[in-house]
Amino acid sequence: MAAFISLNIKAKLALLGITLLIILLVAGFSPLERTLGSNIRLVYVHGAWVWAGQLAYAGAALAGLFGLLVQPAWHGWSQALGWTGLFFWWTYLPMSVLVMQMNWGGIFWSEPRFQTPLAFGIAGLLLQAGLWVIGSPRLNSAANFIYGVVLWGVLRSLTNVLHPDSPIADSGSLRIQFFFVALLLLAVILGAQLAVLFKGNSPTVDQINKS
Repeated sequence: MAAFISLNIKAKLALLGITLLIILLVAGFSPLERTLGSNIRLVYVHGAWVWAGQLAYAGAALAGLFGLLVQPAWHGWSQALGWTGLFFWWTYLPMSVLVMQMNWGGIFWSEPRFQTPLAFGIAGLLLQAGLWVIGSPRLNSAANFIYGVVLWGVLRSLTNVLHPDSPIADSGSLRIQFFFVALLLLAVILGAQLAVLFKGNSPTVDQINKS
C-alpha cells in the first residue's frame, strides 16, 4: 500500500483500471448456478460490492473516531473512506435493480433490502456533499462515525421479502463461495486504491488544526 501511495496519479489510475479488469475476468470465469445460470455472476459482483461499501463506511467511522480521539491526521482518511463508500453504494444500487429484473422478472421496489440501502444512499450523498461544502474535518469525522454506526445497525436488523438471507453462504458450493470471497477481496483492494486517490484531496494536518 505504501508503494501505491507514492505513485503519481496516472500510475494509480492505471492500477485502478487493472484491478477493475481483474474483477471482470474473475466474475466472467466464476461458476454458474443451476437455477440462475449465468445471472449468478452479477449476483457475485453485486454481493461483493455492497460488502465493500459497508466495509468502507466502517473504515470511515473508525478513522473518524481515531481522528477525534487520537490523531487528527485520521480525519483525512475518514473523508476518503466516506467517499469510497459512496462510490460503492451508488454503483451497487443500479446492480440491485438489474439483479432483480434478471432474476425475479421485475423490480420489487418494496423489498427492504433495496428500499433501505436506497435511503442510505440518498442520505449519504447529501451528507458527503454538505460536509464537502462546510469543509470541517472534525465535523466530517463525527458525521462519518454516526453514519457508519447507524448504517451497520440498521442493515443488520433488516427483514427480507424476496431477497434470500445469505445466498452465497447457503449455497453449499465451495467453488461459489471461493469465487465470491475472491471478488470481495478484489473489491476491497479497489476500495483501498480509491481511498488513496481520494486522500490526495483531503485536508492536511495544518489545515485541520486551523479549522
